[in-house]
Amino acid sequence: MEPSATNVLSEGTETPESGVSRLKPNVIGLLGVVFMAIATAAPITAMTGNVPFMMSSGSGIGTPAAFLIAMVVLGIFSVGFTTMSKHITATGAFYGFISFGLGRTVGLAAGLLAAFAYMVFEPSLIGIFSYFAHNTVSDQIGVDVPWWVFAVIMLCINAVGTWFGVAVAERLLVVLLATEVTVLSIMAVSVLFHGGGPEGISLAPINPVNAFHGASAGLGLFFAFWSWVGFESTAMYGEESKDPKRIIPRATMIAVLGVGAFYVFVSWMAISGSGQDKAIELAGSANPMDVFFGPTETYVGHWAVSTMQWLMITGSLACGMAFHNCAARYLYALGREGAIPGLKNTIGRTHPKHGSPHIAGLLQTGVAAVLVLAFGLAGKDPYAGLYTLLAVLGTMAILIVQAVCSFAVMAYFRNNHPETRHWFKTFLAPLIGGVAMLGVVLLLVINMDTAAGTEAGSLVLKATPYLVGLVILAGLGYATYLKRKEPARYALLGRTVLEETHER
Repeated sequence: MEPSATNVLSEGTETPESGVSRLKPNVIGLLGVVFMAIATAAPITAMTGNVPFMMSSGSGIGTPAAFLIAMVVLGIFSVGFTTMSKHITATGAFYGFISFGLGRTVGLAAGLLAAFAYMVFEPSLIGIFSYFAHNTVSDQIGVDVPWWVFAVIMLCINAVGTWFGVAVAERLLVVLLATEVTVLSIMAVSVLFHGGGPEGISLAPINPVNAFHGASAGLGLFFAFWSWVGFESTAMYGEESKDPKRIIPRATMIAVLGVGAFYVFVSWMAISGSGQDKAIELAGSANPMDVFFGPTETYVGHWAVSTMQWLMITGSLACGMAFHNCAARYLYALGREGAIPGLKNTIGRTHPKHGSPHIAGLLQTGVAAVLVLAFGLAGKDPYAGLYTLLAVLGTMAILIVQAVCSFAVMAYFRNNHPETRHWFKTFLAPLIGGVAMLGVVLLLVINMDTAAGTEAGSLVLKATPYLVGLVILAGLGYATYLKRKEPARYALLGRTVLEETHER
């Protein structure tokens, strides 16, 4: 039988009875949480990086429809996710939700896997940031700066941002996201007002049937889901938000549906701007980003193309910064419960002034630096190697956690809160979401070699399923050990929640 101990966080920075510190409260509002979540999706990187590949090797002309399908599925998943967030608020997010729904043993395994995913996402984004920065600076300024210089710059920016708290990161992300969304929107709206390209505006790209008519529908759908990775990070900012019971559910749905509508519209207009056949040709060319650069040049002007190239740099920076914040908060959430002796007073502490997970942030910076260094010494390309391989690894891990979270929602409301229990919100929606997430994991496994491109033969890629499995087994094994040998520590796993939202 599961023990019942819980760390309950009050409005202060430390709970007197447990000695558990908390993050600085009331520092981020609805828009801030939304921006932090959208930043992890990196709209300009998802569009310019994923759409051309989806068109040439995945869903073809039906790429916007693939985004539409993913938006509907993720929207359904979010129904159960947001319903649970109204009852439980904790920085651990998935860790806490799954601990309450399926028990502490599964919860710890899921928490470690989620932390692992976010920890590898940051160096992955450092790879694509460095790739974009190196190429753009070389092409537009004529200076050949080694990619690793940009990697060091991003590591420093991310570390400083987390040290001074989420409010600082929020301000920077608002600026970065606003600019990248604006330039993509200008392109899309310009195409719309011109009535499309040579073929006008066809409804074929948003017909869901056409999402399955490309070279590989499975690959296209996987990349569509990949483009949302990180939206669920809304829940981990609950402790720092001004009204978590209201803000987190709204922010999650805004992030899912808002990003989805944006993806569908922008990719649809990019295809319409060049014409369907021409767009497919550009997607498979030596310069696949011309899928976006071409219509932008034609309907907006060359200045917008140059701006877009710079915003691809800032967009990937924003995404990497958001993932750094996610990783730091998961490490902090795991550490403050003292599951491993010594962590409570190190990565489980917050900054006395800024209320930030500063030590956890520094640890994440160290991990990211080691991974970047390892890939660099191995001679891996920052895009094909560092970005792609770690993105596939992290995506497999986080999709599994999302699926388990859906089943945890079902289990939680089966035994708790009959006043909230609902046939759709707490049963059918999470069931559909969980099964769909497992389906996306299967799509990833089937198409993993294709998704990795030139790194299909990499040892890292081949080891990906085993690394994910190893983290899961480590979590299950350690939780089982604590349950038998140190029940007091085990009782606190995943149970640190805010007093004002504690299990009502």
